[in-house]
Amino acid sequence: MDDGTVSESKRETIVGIDLGTTNSLVAVADERGPRVLVDGAGRALLPSVVRFELGEGGGDGGGVRAVVGHDARRESVDFPRTTISSVKRLMGRSLEDAKADLGYLSYEVVAGERGNARVAVMLQRADGSEVVRKFSPEEVSARVLGALKEQAEKALGREVRKAVVTVPAYFDDAQRQATRAAGRLAGLEVVRIVPEPTAAALAYGLGTDRAEDDHRLTNGTIAVYDLGGGTFDVSILRLTPAEEGADGQSGGPAFYQVIATSGDTHLGGDDFDHLLVSMFRREIAELMGLKEPGDLNLPPETRRALVQLAESVKIRLSEHETASVRIDAGGGVIYGREITRGEFDAMIAPLVERTLERCKAALRDAAGQLEGAAIDAVVMVGGSTRVPLVRKRVGEVFGIEPYTAIDPDQVVALGAAVQASILSGANRDALLLDVIPLSLGIETVGGAVAKLVVRNSTVPARATEHFSTSVDGQTSIRFTVFQGEREMAEDCRKLGEFFLRGLPPMPAGVPQINVEFLVDANGVLNVTAHERRSGKRSSLQVVPNHGLTNEEIERIEAESITHAKDDMTRHRVVDLITNSKLDLKWIGERLGRFEDRLEPGYRDELKAKIATLEEFVRRAIGDWRSVDPNAMYAAKNELDQASVRLQEVSIAASLRDDPPG
Repeated sequence: MDDGTVSESKRETIVGIDLGTTNSLVAVADERGPRVLVDGAGRALLPSVVRFELGEGGGDGGGVRAVVGHDARRESVDFPRTTISSVKRLMGRSLEDAKADLGYLSYEVVAGERGNARVAVMLQRADGSEVVRKFSPEEVSARVLGALKEQAEKALGREVRKAVVTVPAYFDDAQRQATRAAGRLAGLEVVRIVPEPTAAALAYGLGTDRAEDDHRLTNGTIAVYDLGGGTFDVSILRLTPAEEGADGQSGGPAFYQVIATSGDTHLGGDDFDHLLVSMFRREIAELMGLKEPGDLNLPPETRRALVQLAESVKIRLSEHETASVRIDAGGGVIYGREITRGEFDAMIAPLVERTLERCKAALRDAAGQLEGAAIDAVVMVGGSTRVPLVRKRVGEVFGIEPYTAIDPDQVVALGAAVQASILSGANRDALLLDVIPLSLGIETVGGAVAKLVVRNSTVPARATEHFSTSVDGQTSIRFTVFQGEREMAEDCRKLGEFFLRGLPPMPAGVPQINVEFLVDANGVLNVTAHERRSGKRSSLQVVPNHGLTNEEIERIEAESITHAKDDMTRHRVVDLITNSKLDLKWIGERLGRFEDRLEPGYRDELKAKIATLEEFVRRAIGDWRSVDPNAMYAAKNELDQASVRLQEVSIAASLRDDPPG
């Protein structure tokens, strides 16, 4: 029977992505429920770390490749100047905004166009010379998103083109637009940007339908405390369950309403690490007889190592009472000490209190709508909430034991996957603040709602309506935007408000105000008001001052298309170089050991084929364009086939335990 739903096989997959400061994850919600997609090694977390390098044959300064995730992080101390981490803290920000972080970064951050932050990386060519390449934070984040996209495709066995991506609730428009740009550069259509705390509430509110699930929050007021690697958010949400119909069945979706939010986009676990690094530097400087920590001139690899050491100390102190450190400072100076949890708690206490002040501010903002109702649950999100002092102080402020049933590292990605399933039509159990399913309008005099975009309108959609004033001499007009099907504002959902100020005093009814609603292809609502006589304008959204411009995004995309064939050819040549080197090493070693046991004609044939492949490799390293990859592959394949006899001789000798003479 056709119930109007879309079958799983025909529905396009939309994944949920938590693009984090320290780690990132990708998840999906389907008939099995929400779950994180792991990589081939079974790992859920992908370190948000990218190392840039020039591929072999990149003599012209091009051919930049990226190593993403676990390998990049593991080798970061060896490649400090070309390894980028914590780039989320630079997204949509100016160089001036990022100054506080620069002393802890092993890579260089410079000003780009309009003063926005750019990462400058010194890359080495094959001939030993160096070239500087600049990358926007969006381009770096796109590499992480691209790796998550690939991870999801391998896990699901199908192409992934769309994603819901989470951002801190306090990310401004520039930072949100930068996140969209990163997705676009990674080949992902970001169909929805969801605040991280809201995603966490979705994960707890839905979960699965199994009765034994004990982590579901089905009703009440929820506070989400989200302390990640680089950002902090707190949101107060009201969760209203679906009404029960007369037949005992659900009468509609559950409703999630964000009541208040607060936070700090520059406060997170990285700052805990920085406090430890500052202590290390200060005490090492004292040990070396230096007056100021600034006199301690540390190379990039040492700065990177100190940050990693600080992170490991923080993690250990979350589970143990003490942690030991030992650092060879050079010149015969060894720095070693034991750090207690109490010492660490005293160090980070001011930062924890800063987060709690934001919590209190959110509670004050929500007080009018809470009407005295207590917080029913406090959900802990983000890896930094594992710090015992954080959990203790949050419990004390809210007067309730924090909720930690779902892994705080995974809960945001799981919630993003739930929202993705809602947008794809796979899940109809919840409704977030959205512009697509319900009509949109403006509150008019008397509290009525003038609907501009009616429900089920196809996106992108545009609608314009004309308004005027009802009071003489009015110089400022408030526009309140509502969503719903009822005729009165009090029965609809308020989405936001903005003001059109600076109007010249005119009689009532004379101003000519055009209000335009635009719902773009991503389901994002933009509302603009324009008074035609004075030319005054106002809008719900602010044009970002930082991040990639549309022209920059289009240029990068166009370049990727223009150079697609060359890029694929170069990739193939680079792989051939790597594999050929391995073959030449293995075959050359065995030929040297067993040469006297081979027939002269066969031995000479092998040497000739080795020389041919070596020449291909030499030329390819110098200039990848100088070789025909098909011819190089053929030469490699011929050598592989010709070496079978050599392998047999080698195996026979090993079985007889008969070493060469």
